[in-house]
Amino acid sequence: MNATPGPSTGLETMVQGKILSPFTRLRRLLDGVAPGHEKPIEMTVGDPKETMPGFVIDRMEDAKQTLGSYPPIRGSEDLRKSIGAWIERRYGLEGQIDPLREVHPLNGSREGLFYGIFPAVGRKRVQGRPVVVLPNPFYHTYLGAALAVNAEPVFLDATDATGHLPDLDALANDAETLERTVAFYLCSPANPQGAVASAAYVRSALALARQYDFMLFFDECYSEIYTGEPPSGGLQIAAPTADKFKNIVVFNSLSKRSNLPGLRSGFIAGDGDFIETLAELRNIIGPQMPGPVQHASAAVWAEEQHVASIRQSYRAKFDICDELLKGRMGYKRPAGGFFLWLDMGHLGGGIEATVTLWKRCGVKVVPGAYLCQANREGINPGDRYVRVALVHPAATIREALERVVSVKE
Repeated sequence: MNATPGPSTGLETMVQGKILSPFTRLRRLLDGVAPGHEKPIEMTVGDPKETMPGFVIDRMEDAKQTLGSYPPIRGSEDLRKSIGAWIERRYGLEGQIDPLREVHPLNGSREGLFYGIFPAVGRKRVQGRPVVVLPNPFYHTYLGAALAVNAEPVFLDATDATGHLPDLDALANDAETLERTVAFYLCSPANPQGAVASAAYVRSALALARQYDFMLFFDECYSEIYTGEPPSGGLQIAAPTADKFKNIVVFNSLSKRSNLPGLRSGFIAGDGDFIETLAELRNIIGPQMPGPVQHASAAVWAEEQHVASIRQSYRAKFDICDELLKGRMGYKRPAGGFFLWLDMGHLGGGIEATVTLWKRCGVKVVPGAYLCQANREGINPGDRYVRVALVHPAATIREALERVVSVKE
């Protein structure tokens, strides 16, 4: 594990620009570098390009009158019930979700992943500086949340040796860190590696959360994009236990599931006491979800045909990856998500490869090092890698990957 010491405050770190978005770093890396193809292809941002459900605009139009009043901060009952019903269907939890207490709509999952840290750090007294545990690589919102409450971010490398998930054994053997831990961010399917946490893995993570009384923040935003069996869910694992949803909340959204990133519609669900505190916090400082968005979101969570169609489109894209990348760059078809995590050692590592690919074939990717932190040995587990987002149509994916594999040493 890697404990990263902070300055006087985490907010100071962010405000002074010491923590940068990977996309800002990428822009600076390639500033002034011309693409080596007349038709550049950007494969950096996880911005889905599949067809969104056709009824969304009609449902928003149906609720246009709600723009004349403030929307409820906790979301409409219809929306919370629709989300609760989806969780029950998806994870076989019929009758086990209280949607009015255990579900809270959000303006995209990122809002909740950030705001959630405030009640998490407030609910547990620790000796010394609070700790937030993050996977490495990680989603930068996790780090931003940790720094906002001046917590110590502790990174768990998620490498090929650990199945591309954080090493829970290493965490379990560090009691001093666990005593100070207020939250553990876990993403499955993982971004960017696509690894899926097994039911046993989730049970182990939840057991640690309960033993040391911290919050397990389970980020499931890629849960509906998979190539084999549906990934296990955090609430699915927690529901049969004696403490049910205590110490665990899950986050999801319509961005990836339904190809609606611009709708900014998601939810947090699970520990009802925790959600009640978060709801009151949002009631003071958080933005409401607009009424038309709430109305449309309720309809989208209730419909699955478009989700199956989107999932099939990604399977077709991974078939192309299987064809073009087999035996190359450490490629293995990921169990979930829509990213590739490719080993670019033959091009000098991820940063060098990012520049080379842009200069020689006009394909833009993200260096893996920009999505990770160096560990105690000074090694960044993403150094050799690049992340590739498979969000374009299949024909564009094929062309981009053909260009990538054509670039030699």
